[in-house]
Amino acid sequence: MTRTHTPLLALTMGDPAGCGPAITTAAWEKLQADPALTFYVIGAPALYAARVPVRKIASPAEARDIFSDALPVLALADVPDVRPGQPDADAAPAIIRSIALATSHALEGMADGIVTNPINKALLYSAGFSYPGHTEYVAHLCTNPNEPAPQPVMMLVGGGLRVALATIHIPLMKVGKALTVSGLVELGQIVNRALKQDFGLDAPRIAFSGLNPHAGEQGTIGAEEQAIINPAAHALRLSGVDMSDARPGDTVFAEALSGAYDAVIAMTHDQGLIPVKTLDFWGGVNVTLGLPVVRTSPDHGTAYDAAAAGTTRADSLIAALRLAASMTLARTDAA
Repeated sequence: MTRTHTPLLALTMGDPAGCGPAITTAAWEKLQADPALTFYVIGAPALYAARVPVRKIASPAEARDIFSDALPVLALADVPDVRPGQPDADAAPAIIRSIALATSHALEGMADGIVTNPINKALLYSAGFSYPGHTEYVAHLCTNPNEPAPQPVMMLVGGGLRVALATIHIPLMKVGKALTVSGLVELGQIVNRALKQDFGLDAPRIAFSGLNPHAGEQGTIGAEEQAIINPAAHALRLSGVDMSDARPGDTVFAEALSGAYDAVIAMTHDQGLIPVKTLDFWGGVNVTLGLPVVRTSPDHGTAYDAAAAGTTRADSLIAALRLAASMTLARTDAA
């Protein structure tokens, strides 16, 4: 297929005292010769100018002509001078503004997708940030008052795996009560739709992991599989989704790597992240499914210590940019 459109991605500043500035410039140096991976960053030009050539832009449309020669920066005002590794609460309003602008650009069609540099949520609370994290804030920004609110889903991509999470940051002892048949059905439908729309799969095959050892072993090691997970899988199959019953957590990821499944829905945070990070610790990508815009992010935090020591690595950001570009093209093809 011949494409006449190449993606343009909006990259947020993230925490300026964290790894964001260093990995942003490293990513530009790696990708500047590839017009299919053009991005601009919304931040303070001074954060990047000591490392790479920088060109201020007034609108996203200017980025394409600049990208091969300089990092395009849509300048934000009121970003304080910071030292790597020393977070400053005065930067919080600009960090939030960068996310809001990137999302607005994607919603308005000025950017094809957004990639978010890491933030420190605790730092943002002083500026009135009231969301559990990036995902929930971007979902809030994408909400149309005339339509149901989007249901964001966290998926990790790396090491040959795509792993969505049924629960995220909750204690293990609360997971069983957090799982519901209706919730897993909705989750399965979102993942199935995203695999078609964002990953270009015509007939996705998805597996539920089990919550308990051996996927409950017919109810003898826990009831969640028999009472919740398998009924949800049955309902999804009736709706046309190729969904497995609960598969043992110690084998399902190997099955996916062998080609049996295109994605796994893990029941807990660590159950899903351990295989991805073991297989690809540096290059994993956090993807938000279920939104009207493409959004990816490096699968790591602000890395203040590495930022201070000058030992940051841009692998995950580069992978996030590549995946976001691929997802935007898949959406174009599916349209």
